[in-house]
Amino acid sequence: MKKFRLFLLMLAIALISPAVMAQSASKSKYIKPTGFQKKVTTVVKGKSRNYYSLSATEPSLISFSGPGKLRMVTRARFVPGQVDKLAYEIVYNIDGAGPKSIKMSDVTKSTSATYLNGALGFPGELKDFELTLGRGNHSINFTLKDGKTPVAVQYIFTPTKAKKMDWVEFSPLRPSEPVEINSKETATTYYRASEENPVKIELIGPTELRVLTRVEYHFQMRGRVNYRVQVKENGKVINTYQLTTQLSEVAEYKDDKNLVPGKACEFVINVPAGKHLYELVPLDKDKNTVLSRFLLPKNDVKPVK
Repeated sequence: MKKFRLFLLMLAIALISPAVMAQSASKSKYIKPTGFQKKVTTVVKGKSRNYYSLSATEPSLISFSGPGKLRMVTRARFVPGQVDKLAYEIVYNIDGAGPKSIKMSDVTKSTSATYLNGALGFPGELKDFELTLGRGNHSINFTLKDGKTPVAVQYIFTPTKAKKMDWVEFSPLRPSEPVEINSKETATTYYRASEENPVKIELIGPTELRVLTRVEYHFQMRGRVNYRVQVKENGKVINTYQLTTQLSEVAEYKDDKNLVPGKACEFVINVPAGKHLYELVPLDKDKNTVLSRFLLPKNDVKPVK
C-alpha cells in the first residue's frame, strides 16, 4: 500500500512539474507606458486595476525586449446618457514601420467593472487584441483614431523563448570605421555611424539581419539615454527604432579609455528575397555617434554576386 501511494505521489509530481516550469519560463508583466500616460483606476470584481487612457494626438509608448506577446486589454468609457453601444479604433505603429489599426464595435457596458472615481461614468466590456513580436528591442506607439470615445488600456507582455540559432559576424560595406570593444575579456568589432556617414550593408535574402547597437557616451551624457536609428532598404525608410540604453558596466574601448560605450540594444531586420542595400542612420543630433555590430544566421551566409 505504501509503495502504491509513493507511486501516485511521484506521478503527480511528474505531471505538475512541466506546467510549473512553463509558467515560470513565461511570466507575464504589466507595462506602464511613457509619453501620454493618464491613469484610470478600474475596479473589476472587487480588485483595482490600473488602465491608461489613450489620446488622439499624443502617443503612448510601450517598450520591451522580445521575443514575446503583447496583449492590449481595452475598455471604452460610457458617460451618463450615452448610447447603449460604442465603437472605437486604436492606431499603433511598431518600430516606426508605419501605422496599423484595430477596430472595436458594438461595445456594451461592463457588468463586472466600475470606476474607482464614479464621476467618470461606466467602463465598457473588455475588448483585447494581441501582437506577437520577434527578438530584439521594440517600441510601439498607440493612439486613438479620434477622440470621440474615451478608451483606456492595460499592456501585458509575456516573453517567449527565442528560437535557437547559430549566428556569424557580418561586415558592412567599405568605407566603414571599425571600433574594437572589449567585454568580459572578449574583443568584438563594431562599426561607427553618424547621420552624415551611415553604415551600409549589402545582403541577399531571404534572411534575418541581427543588429546590436551601442551609443557612444560623451562627457555631457548621464544616466539613461534615448536614441533613434533609422533603417533604409534600397533608399526607402522602412523602420525607425526608438531605443533606450545606459552606460555599460562591462564594456570598454580597446584603444580609447576616455570614451564609454552604452549597453547594447538589439533589433532584427527581416530581409526579403533578392539583393538589398541597407543603411543605418542615427537621427539624434544631440547624441554622439552610434556603434553597430551585425550578425546573420550561419545557414544563410551567402556571397554577394
